[in-house]
Amino acid sequence: MQPPLFLQPVFKERIWGGTALRERFGYDIPSDHTGECWAISGHPNGESIVREGPYQGMSLGTLWNRHRELFGHFPGESFPLLTKILDASEDLSVQVHPDDAYAHDHENGERGKTECWYILDCQPGAELIFGHYAQTREELEQKIHRGEWSSLLRKVPIRPGDFFYVPSGTIHALCAGTLVLETQQSSDTTYRLYDYDRRDGKGNRRELHINQALDVIQVPHHSHQMEQKATRLPSVHIVHLVKSPYFSVFKWSIQGEAAFPSPHPFMLASVIAGNGELLCETGSFPFRKGDHLIFPAKMGSFQIHGQSEWILSCPEQKTTAEMVAPQSYSRSPVDGPATS
Repeated sequence: MQPPLFLQPVFKERIWGGTALRERFGYDIPSDHTGECWAISGHPNGESIVREGPYQGMSLGTLWNRHRELFGHFPGESFPLLTKILDASEDLSVQVHPDDAYAHDHENGERGKTECWYILDCQPGAELIFGHYAQTREELEQKIHRGEWSSLLRKVPIRPGDFFYVPSGTIHALCAGTLVLETQQSSDTTYRLYDYDRRDGKGNRRELHINQALDVIQVPHHSHQMEQKATRLPSVHIVHLVKSPYFSVFKWSIQGEAAFPSPHPFMLASVIAGNGELLCETGSFPFRKGDHLIFPAKMGSFQIHGQSEWILSCPEQKTTAEMVAPQSYSRSPVDGPATS
């Protein structure tokens, strides 16, 4: 049996970031413009490190390559998912992500990026950008090139506890005053469509990726209504937030003592509220809000004591053929990678 794998996050400074990661979770962030906590990551642009235990100091990517038994021998060359917490102190750029096939062909074999958001907190009256109103690709291109953003972009009001599934090809942006936990494919490819004509610390406008974005934007926009399934037991309330081709995501609300079966193949877990103790065959492990860990395949059944809330995810398996299947795009391919 193996213990849970507690991980040390990686923090990213962003032009739109703030201080909520320190104020709300007690993290030691690098500056007052920290926008992203890469909480559970095997991506080479920011790998989590095992915090304690027999694999202390080992990166998640290395653990994936050397000890695949911890992950139920799940297939794939790299760790499939990435968990983030995002502090949108200011508006994020309006952006879109490619799917697996487009990213494979145009981003040096990178994965596409389907993601989802759980709204941890937001200011009263907050909203986000989710989709667009164009009915044809011609209308989409015209509005983008004319800068008619107010009539193109679809804004949605939000409140804490809301959940959004954001498949590749969806125009989206978090807006100021929003704190979210994001579960996504392990990818760092983003195509910026509009950035409010902002300038960085050196006075330069950030790069846009209009042609790539137009290649991959879904037209017309479809809101994916995901059926959520809830299970209420005496000490735990479980909500299955989404099941997609890439991941399933759950929320656990625990009051007292709750028992769980052995995870399969493995689970990513983030404590978003409360504290307590996790008990399994290898010992007792205290946890608190802001901890991030992996329940490995060989952890066995376990219990959680205390009052706490969690967001958890597990990967869904896609074959290589499905990941790189050819797709139809309305524009000519654009050379060169674009990441943010």
